[in-house]
Order: sequence, then C-alpha cells, then structure tokens
Amino acid sequence: MTDRGKNPIVHFVGSIPLPDSETVFRTLSKACGPHLVRLPDGETGIRKTWIRFLQEVLASNAAIEVADDVPPFQFRQWDGKLLREIPRLRVKPGATVQNTFETGYADMAVESWQVFERLQKAGGIPSDVKFQISIPTPIAPTYNNMVPQDRPKLLPPLTEHLLGEVAKIASALPNERIAIQWDVCQEVLAWEGYYDQGPVDVHTETIDVLRAIGDGVPASVELGYHLCYGSPADEHLVQPRDMGVMVEITNGIMGGVKRTIDFVHMPVIKSRTDDAFFAPLEGLQLKPETELYLGLIHYDDTTGDAARLAAARRHGRVDGVATECGMARGDPARLPSLLASHARLVTAAD
Repeated sequence: MTDRGKNPIVHFVGSIPLPDSETVFRTLSKACGPHLVRLPDGETGIRKTWIRFLQEVLASNAAIEVADDVPPFQFRQWDGKLLREIPRLRVKPGATVQNTFETGYADMAVESWQVFERLQKAGGIPSDVKFQISIPTPIAPTYNNMVPQDRPKLLPPLTEHLLGEVAKIASALPNERIAIQWDVCQEVLAWEGYYDQGPVDVHTETIDVLRAIGDGVPASVELGYHLCYGSPADEHLVQPRDMGVMVEITNGIMGGVKRTIDFVHMPVIKSRTDDAFFAPLEGLQLKPETELYLGLIHYDDTTGDAARLAAARRHGRVDGVATECGMARGDPARLPSLLASHARLVTAAD
C-alpha cells in the first residue's frame, strides 16, 4: 500500500455537472490527472439526480403500487427547506416483490467504460487510473420511496438485483482496471434519525446490508464506500455534529466484510475546522490496506480547505481529499474553481 498520509490523492465521489462521460473524463484528467487513482463517469443523464429515477423503476414492479392514501414523504434539507414531496410506494396486499427491476447500472457502466478505455488508450486519461463505478446501496431507494413498514419486503430482491448488476459489470470489464463504490446516504441519515422508524432496527439492518454488498463485489475488483449526508440541492439534509456516526458505521462495515476494502470517503462540513469535529477519527478502525478520503474541499475556500485538512491530520491519516458529495447538483459555473482547489490542496500538502 502506498503511504499517502503526506501526499493525498484527489478522489471524485461520482456526479459532475458536465453533459456526458467523455467531457467528464477529459475535464477531470486535465485538471487533476497526476493526482488521480480512480475516475468516475460523472453520473450524467438520468443519474444526475442520483436515485430519483428509481421511483419509476420501483413503481413499474408488478408487486408495487403508489400509496395514494398515504401523505407523500417531505424531502427537506437541514434548514427545513422543502425540496420536494415524494409519493410513497407500497407492496400490494398479498404480493411478493420479485427481482424484475431494470435499473440499467450495468449497461451504463459498460457504455462509459468504452469511452474511458478509448480515451485512456489515446492518452487522454493517465494510464494507471482505474474506472470508478458508483452505485447506490439497495437501502437507499427503500427509505426515499417506500412506506416504512414495507421496506423489508423490497430490500432482499433489490439487493439481489444490484449485486446482479455488479456481477454483470465484473464479467464484462477487466476487473483489475475498475473499482466499485457503494454510495451510503440514506443509512447515514437514518442513523441520525432523519426517517421514520420501520419494523427493523436501522443499525442492524444497515450494517448487515453494507457488509453483504461489500462481500458481493469480487475480490479482484477494488471496493470503496462513500458515506454521505445527501446533497439534493447541494446542501446536506442533516448537518453532522461531528464524525462520530460516520466512524461508527465504518467500524461496523470493517468488522464484518471479509474481502479487502480499498477506501472509505467521509464528508466534512464547511464550518468545521475545530478538533472536536474530527476527534472521532481517533476511534476509526480501518485495516492497514484501507485508505481514508475526506470530503473537505469547498467552493472558494482555499484557507478553509487547508485548515480542515490540518485539523483532520491531528486525529488520523488522510489518504485523499474530495468534496462532500458529488458536484452535479451544484452550480456548474463553480466546477473549474472546485477542480483547481483539489489540485492546489494536494500540491500544497506534498
């Protein structure tokens, strides 16, 4: 394992506010190429709003219907602002949800890989950079879309489906040149009490599923987890008090996944440069081969970026820097400055 404690890399979580994967690959490589280990396709198209399109995917399942008699879920950010109302779905009485979902994650990954490989062969992407495929956990759409009591009915077949998508990706692409990143958002929010309690303990369910999907990625493919507090309007749904919940969840994952976990990403809010926020990192139980990336880069805040990195380093090793989440929900005009901030911070940290 390369020691990146003093020479952090640039990590991109996933979504980028650009029109297509080729533009994403070219732009990120030009801005941060020497500092990259992996490169996502930007989650363009229907993935720009992350899992919003899965509402229709789930509703098209023969066993699922819209719960017209149940108030929609009010999707609010940390300051109470209502972002949108999401119609609730439920399992039809007496029905069993079957794995007939068509999310398209495998097809989209293969399509983006073809662009990635072409550009890499032509020298547009550094030769040692891997293609990163970011996928939501199966828990995510159950919290956003289902009535709480029916989440456990959807979770097993949806888990089966997403692990099937990973298997398709692994069979179609060269395993040594790709990485799978599980995006862990609703689990973190539920741990913080954002969602209504369902019939299953959120802590047990979360760790069990995150361990299972980790071991569901072939050992020949790199594996990472991105922990998240949401960014539907480029702001968190919950503002973390400190990094304690993220550390707790990560320790639960690390304690059960049998295969290697290559990296974990955690967000850092802009206002926190104090030791209290980062102190829980001292209890982080990463294995030696697992790298820690912190999402501490914020728009037009060079001084703050450096202060957050310095504070984090007082409590643990930081192997990579990033933004809090994907950037596609933010102002596209900010992207050049954000990319420059990535390169500037890791260069200054050398």
